[in-house]
Amino acid sequence: MSTPDKTLETSKKGKAPKSIASTQSLSSFVKAICDVMRRSNCASALQYVPELTWILFLRILDAQEHKAREEAEALGNDYSAALTAPYRWQDWAAPFVADTLSEGKPIGWKRKELFEAGDGKLFEFINNELLPHLHSLDVDLITQLPNVNASRKQRVIGRIMTAVEKVRVDSETNLRDILDKVHEIHIDHIDDTHFFTLSQVYEDLLLKMGEKNSDGGQFFTPREVIRGMVHVLDPQAGETVYDPCCGTGGFLAVAFEHISRNLGNAPAATILDALKHDTFFGREKENLVFPIALANLILHGIDQPNLWHGNTLTNRPTYGGLFEQAPPTFDVILTNPPFGGKEGSDAQKNYSFETGSTQVLFLQHILAELKAPLDGKAGGRCGIVLDEGLLFRNNESAFVETKRKLVDECDLWCIVSLPGGVFSTAGAGVKTNLLFFTKGKKTERIWYYDLSQVKIGKKSPMTLAHFGFDKQGGVLADADLPRTLTGDWFEQEDNQGKPFPSFARLRTKNGTPDADSDFSWTIDFAVRRAKAQADMLPFLGAVKNLSEELLPLKENLKTLKKDKADKGKVAIVEEAIKAKEKAIREAQTKAADIDASVYDLKAVNPHIKAISDTRTVLEIIDNINLQGQIVATAMNNLRGLL
Repeated sequence: MSTPDKTLETSKKGKAPKSIASTQSLSSFVKAICDVMRRSNCASALQYVPELTWILFLRILDAQEHKAREEAEALGNDYSAALTAPYRWQDWAAPFVADTLSEGKPIGWKRKELFEAGDGKLFEFINNELLPHLHSLDVDLITQLPNVNASRKQRVIGRIMTAVEKVRVDSETNLRDILDKVHEIHIDHIDDTHFFTLSQVYEDLLLKMGEKNSDGGQFFTPREVIRGMVHVLDPQAGETVYDPCCGTGGFLAVAFEHISRNLGNAPAATILDALKHDTFFGREKENLVFPIALANLILHGIDQPNLWHGNTLTNRPTYGGLFEQAPPTFDVILTNPPFGGKEGSDAQKNYSFETGSTQVLFLQHILAELKAPLDGKAGGRCGIVLDEGLLFRNNESAFVETKRKLVDECDLWCIVSLPGGVFSTAGAGVKTNLLFFTKGKKTERIWYYDLSQVKIGKKSPMTLAHFGFDKQGGVLADADLPRTLTGDWFEQEDNQGKPFPSFARLRTKNGTPDADSDFSWTIDFAVRRAKAQADMLPFLGAVKNLSEELLPLKENLKTLKKDKADKGKVAIVEEAIKAKEKAIREAQTKAADIDASVYDLKAVNPHIKAISDTRTVLEIIDNINLQGQIVATAMNNLRGLL
């Protein structure tokens, strides 16, 4: 076996970490890594997503553990790392740097040792030593039982790596190239205000999967939308936060950032411990995504993600070992159920109102999982993304009854109508809304805010500023609001000197006339219900009267048939019965339609001014002729140039 030239392996010694300071630079950086993956037996995103995920995870985990060790030593405290030599990234994956020591050994010492041992030794180490060791952190390889000696963080690491059986990359040269590029990601060179490296990398990869006709929208929600929702619900230390379809873990990660920021620089150790271990809970079905969610959360600083792997709606676990300490109900639920999903009977039978609609079943699940009010304390609160079809669709009983249950058991205090393009970059072009509600009080009034007029696209995505929030959740100054939000509002005569009525500015005024504006309005839901009840009365009365008239007809028919009366007489009575039954059905349908219309929750802005064309037919014809002359002149000029 030949021994490679040692100068190759150490040629990148001392290379400075690559600065990654924007989403664009990160995307370019990830693309460069994916290019290597594609030439390395990982042609499709479905192949290189899992491969790149575990490599990225071990890289950033190592950087975080190194930083945590330094902080502990600075305070004179002991630190117990989840991974030890030679299984740390700095041992086997990092390029060799002779003059940089960690615990007495140079960075990359194991990689150098394997390189000098000959071709194939790096693969042998990863496949035969590294991966089995990481797997054993979760399950004892001999007994196949949970590893009782592992810390919970080690169990999570083992669970993340469970699906990785061996390296997919086809050559050690390509693998070392990938390792070198990934090593350039350094946590001190990342602008974490706008994105988190691992989750953003994975979202970029999901978009690539979307190009293969795979809907990536079901796995993640744009981070700025999540941040807006988290600012609204404002989860606090001591509360539990749950996402029943957590995807890559975005809602839980952002909620952790929000609570941590509000705790300040020196939170009590007990509070911090509860935050990292007993606060965040989630469920995810997809085998590909579950380890990504675990990795994302643990790299955010949630040492013990409480994630359940399996189908939430069937309640059948694939792996439930990390969810054992979950409470029966939760203080805060933040979620984005999959758009357009369809469930079978095994899921539907678990819910009162059976339907194939995934979103409707998830909404029923959430109503059951929200904490009920107790001892004067308000019930649990929820922020959820729902497609518009669920809001206005009333032609299926399960949709109506689920919404009825929602407004009967919860105060649905706000609905935000989002722009149409918010999820288009994720392969989902549906129109969506945000619903915010609190359990324990019947809905009396619903406050709507309309953002549908904002033009959103791939180059102009939805931002926190469109909600009117600053990064900390405060109200953004008018000068800092995006033009795509304000439009010509400030130029309108009636608005001179007024502050812009952003969502962030008005939401605290919810329930008062001051919350209404050009973009917001309030529906008195109690009045709507009462009016529907009144409108239904004549039809319900007709049903009662017709039913009373039907009884003697049926008795008469029974007697005629018993007495073998003339067929003509029997036919007359049968026709009368059919007519009554038809009239009853028609009255019942009209009453049901009136009742169902109460639960059409679609946001329709009453303040939008319709623009009508007031020109006469002759004026329109003259304009068409003028446009034709302009085109003809332009064509003549072009012909002259040619």
